[in-house]
Amino acid sequence: MLETKSSPHTYTNTSTKADTLPGSVVSPSTPQEIYDVVVVGAGPIGLATAIGLRKRGIENVLVVDQTRAFREVGQGLDLLPNGLQALKHLDPNAYEEVKKIGLGFLNSNQFNGQKTIEPTQEQPPKTSPQWAYKNLQGQIIRSISLSFDDWFKDYGEGRVSISWYNLQTTLRQLLPQDRVKANHRCINVVNEPENGCVRIDCVANTGIEANPYAYWTEAQKHNDTQPQNSNVAPQELATKSIRAKLIVAADGINSTVRRLLYTDSQYHNFARPEYSGFAAIFCREAEIAKELRTKLEEYFFKDSPIVTIANDEISGNSVCINNIRMILFNRSTTQLGYTIHLALPLDSLQGKSESSLIDLALQELEKAGFPDALKQLVRISPPAKMQQRPYYIHHATISDSLQVSNPIDLNTEADPAKIPPAWSVGRIVLVGDAAHGMPPFMAQGANQGFEDALVVTTLIAKIAEENNWDDPQAIAKAFDKYECLRHPLMAYVQQATLKLSPYSSDKVWQEYAQQVYRRNFDQLIEGLL
Repeated sequence: MLETKSSPHTYTNTSTKADTLPGSVVSPSTPQEIYDVVVVGAGPIGLATAIGLRKRGIENVLVVDQTRAFREVGQGLDLLPNGLQALKHLDPNAYEEVKKIGLGFLNSNQFNGQKTIEPTQEQPPKTSPQWAYKNLQGQIIRSISLSFDDWFKDYGEGRVSISWYNLQTTLRQLLPQDRVKANHRCINVVNEPENGCVRIDCVANTGIEANPYAYWTEAQKHNDTQPQNSNVAPQELATKSIRAKLIVAADGINSTVRRLLYTDSQYHNFARPEYSGFAAIFCREAEIAKELRTKLEEYFFKDSPIVTIANDEISGNSVCINNIRMILFNRSTTQLGYTIHLALPLDSLQGKSESSLIDLALQELEKAGFPDALKQLVRISPPAKMQQRPYYIHHATISDSLQVSNPIDLNTEADPAKIPPAWSVGRIVLVGDAAHGMPPFMAQGANQGFEDALVVTTLIAKIAEENNWDDPQAIAKAFDKYECLRHPLMAYVQQATLKLSPYSSDKVWQEYAQQVYRRNFDQLIEGLL
């Protein structure tokens, strides 16, 4: 089995990792067509990986996904300088298409999937709309420009907002239609060293278990939980085996591939994601009276299309994090939506009715001292519009030694016993949320996933160039290099995600920007070759 070890300078997996799938999933089979790479998961990260591979001349690629149809699921997301840079290096055409859609998303008065108010003739729009972070009194703590050009000026690359579905659709259209297969639910992973490949077994037309990790409760109601033909007997379900020289698992935080790799191993505790301690309560839209809107506009919105209200307190040079944020966004002149991020025990959310979610949100806002206008907004929320979502995480490392107030220190030594398993086993490598999923507070889930895709496609292209498809040691070395490069940064980003506050000092935020946004991707790729 895998042995993950650390040194004073890096996070390294010293095992060869060749042909080491758990014995419980290994079985013989008759060979058939073997793809160069099969990507499991047709979300943005899996699709970007396939696009990047084809751009590098590896065309014998297949993407499979368990969804029975590509539907409008997921919320909006922000693509920040590091993610856009990674996408540009994966494929400049993909970058341009996504950028165009993202800029149109903002210009059409859409932000994070929510409509903002049209500016009146008396109040022309600002050239640089801001996402404002404010305290309970409505005073600005800090603000972030939503302008692509402002970010480009500061970091050499911009930012765009785009819906998850539009991003998926844009990337999917850049691949040949026959290279993306829906209705392929992975149920087994089998190592076939005698054939120089890995086999995945998929089933079609089967009920797909609800994913408690990735989507909002309401979205789960529309998940495909029933077969298209309800009369199909289990024994009649179609099973298909697919073989590949390499498997890239981009199947999300509730990754089936990850679960199959680690459930029956010494890393079984890491097979499924862990509750992060944070959750969200969300209302898509609440009808509000003119008087309440006036109060909220006066104290919080003003000229910002979106605002985050936080109640953290500063004591000397330290920040006391009370672990509650309320994000407000306009839906129309008579409707508002909001998301409340807060620290809660998981059992306080499980089994809650929509009305109970309102009571829970009010209770937490009251304890945190939020003003009456915000509590009134929650109080009038229609129960049918309420949703909840616990946030889960695959820890990159379980170590208190990496502090978010400092940049990444590669000389930090972590306790090997606290490091989760490697992100690869033999011919299989995990990317994106399947490797290191986390809460969305810093908007780095998709962005870090695109970085994974860039690194993995670069290394696989080198394997292909040197014709090392049948060399387990070369494959292991490549995936070790991927993890050694990405692991320290992900540990830092996860710590920042869980610890950084709007009240953190400018110095801390500048250090974060330097570590995450301002890296040289040309230099990064050169170091991989």
